[in-house]
Amino acid sequence: MRKRLSGALAFVLAAFAAPAHAHLASTGFGDFYDGIAHVLITPEDLLVVIAAALLAGQRGTTAARLAALALPVSWLIGGLVGSRWPLMSDQALLTTLTFAIAGLMVALDRRLHVTVVIAVAVIAGLLHGLANGPTMTPAGIGLQGLIGAISAVCVLTLLLSSQIAMLTRDWHRIAVRVAGSWIAASGLLMFGWLYQSAV
Repeated sequence: MRKRLSGALAFVLAAFAAPAHAHLASTGFGDFYDGIAHVLITPEDLLVVIAAALLAGQRGTTAARLAALALPVSWLIGGLVGSRWPLMSDQALLTTLTFAIAGLMVALDRRLHVTVVIAVAVIAGLLHGLANGPTMTPAGIGLQGLIGAISAVCVLTLLLSSQIAMLTRDWHRIAVRVAGSWIAASGLLMFGWLYQSAV
């Protein structure tokens, strides 16, 4: 009797459930906050922001400031283009590639010129924006959600890169490199998962 009652209750709840959005979480506070939450709970977006901020912070305050501007602006441009013309069909592969490469660059800690760091931030921002735009428009959060996502990207990049730029001790720099290697390793695991799901 209990099993039948539980089954009937589950059926009724499922019949009246709110529609689910496959890629966006609803915070209940509005589109702007949904955009912020999207960046914070989407692993490939969060990891690329962390990796780009770590990379910029390693190269000093100038690179940190420029990356804090370049990453969100390019993300916004990519998001606007992506919401209008969905161009990226294989977005998981490209977004995984961006954070894996950025993480690897952090782990290697090479003396890169500031323009290389900014180029990485711009490419990552454009690709992730192009991937985010098409997912936000069908969910109905549109421009406000995109601005929320950009705000989260900007604040995270600014805070993290400025803190990393101030680190002077050797063990601090080693910890940053270890964090980069973990991000790169996460990318390799993601590539394995994508390959497995494609086979």
